[in-house]
Amino acid sequence: MGEAKRLVVLTRRRSGAPFRQRIEPYLAGLKARGLGSTVVELPKSPWERRPRMREARGADGVLLHRKTLTAWDSAALGRSGPLIYDFDDAVMVQARRPDRPHPARERRFARTMRRAALVLAGNPTLARWAQAAGARRIEIVPTGLDTRRYEPKRDYATAWPLRLVWIGSRSTLKQLEPFRAMLEAVGRAIPDAILRIIADAPLQVDGLTVENLPWASDTEAHLLAESDIGIAPLPDTLYTRGKCGFKVLQYMAAGLPVIASPVGASADYVQDGRTGFWAERIEEWVEAVRSLAGDAPLRHAMGRAGRERASAEFDFSVLGPMVCDLIEETLG
Repeated sequence: MGEAKRLVVLTRRRSGAPFRQRIEPYLAGLKARGLGSTVVELPKSPWERRPRMREARGADGVLLHRKTLTAWDSAALGRSGPLIYDFDDAVMVQARRPDRPHPARERRFARTMRRAALVLAGNPTLARWAQAAGARRIEIVPTGLDTRRYEPKRDYATAWPLRLVWIGSRSTLKQLEPFRAMLEAVGRAIPDAILRIIADAPLQVDGLTVENLPWASDTEAHLLAESDIGIAPLPDTLYTRGKCGFKVLQYMAAGLPVIASPVGASADYVQDGRTGFWAERIEEWVEAVRSLAGDAPLRHAMGRAGRERASAEFDFSVLGPMVCDLIEETLG
């Protein structure tokens, strides 16, 4: 057996969902291949961050998660091993200005792309941005999940009152604001419908019963499986096109049919007419909900097709060997 190698993983927050879904699941697989990992959390302050960056010097490789490099960061890394950059969001765009890149963020992104030996992009849109910014090698790695954690829905026949579900966080809940008129229209069309919100903040919609439930890792799978239809409305902006549609994968893993805006990864994950429906205009949303509400066999067929696809294409057991191969190959 060859000498063990060391990979330093640089991230903003190890406890955050992006790290839990894109980095942590693969560390054990790398260790089994003789590649040990040291995770370093990076402070926001550049002065405090600099010594943490230096911890990567002398490592066989550096895996940089989401954080883009300032000139100071790049200098602090020095002549470290090959840099691998992983991202699943439009890091060059600010959420409050979703239709144009932020100049400073764009410069940091380009600097990172030029330095990286390998870029792991969460979807094809992000891969194209990486290529335009000068990345040498790009591989698309969707955000994965452990489908065993998700209890698949079993009873499709009983769906009254109909329960729509949306899962997210306080920050992503803002993305539902442009869709208030659509949600109100659904409430008028199907008066007994319930919208279940699983998040750390509440939502209220005129004319639609909303069931606000707190998110918790040990209850999210069960709360999804109790629901009937997963929804993923998303405005079409430069920022949202970079989104990797994780909630859609969660719905699919739970065996739910999905109605989604055809934006970003959601357009790829939801197979219109097979695992769910695409919807843009208000009337399309209402018609999609109405069609699924009145057709239990259709909900069953779409939900099962989504579950099968989530297991076959997005499970950690499928993505893990690919990710480990890419990292191992890059470190040589």
